[in-house]
Amino acid sequence: MTPPQRQRRDPTPESPPPEEGEGKVRNPERMYVVAGPDGERAELDLVTLIVARAEDPPPSASPEQAALLRLCAAPLSVAELSAYLHLPFSAMGVLLTELLTAELVQARAPIVRQSRTDRSLLEAVMNGLQRL
Repeated sequence: MTPPQRQRRDPTPESPPPEEGEGKVRNPERMYVVAGPDGERAELDLVTLIVARAEDPPPSASPEQAALLRLCAAPLSVAELSAYLHLPFSAMGVLLTELLTAELVQARAPIVRQSRTDRSLLEAVMNGLQRL
């Protein structure tokens, strides 16, 4: 058994699509911009550290940009910013590209820790423990 189908009260006939010779088919207008004016994005990784250059966001900043600038007073990774603002990584890439081109934030490489500890430090700790 199928459920009853709803019908419009005032059905309006749909106009047929224009033929090739009849009219010009236009592309729909873009409602948003996904990248900057040149279409390029900054090369960011999830572990790239972002630091704000200015203490206060400019008055022309969008609410998302202002929140991002406030969070970046201390270095935070792109993944952390994305989690704090509840935005996907792709949206963070667009926001950060705009802020990087406006020179409001600075991107830094992540801090890589050494895989091995310095041997002289371990020997000094061991000698100190033996003296106790």
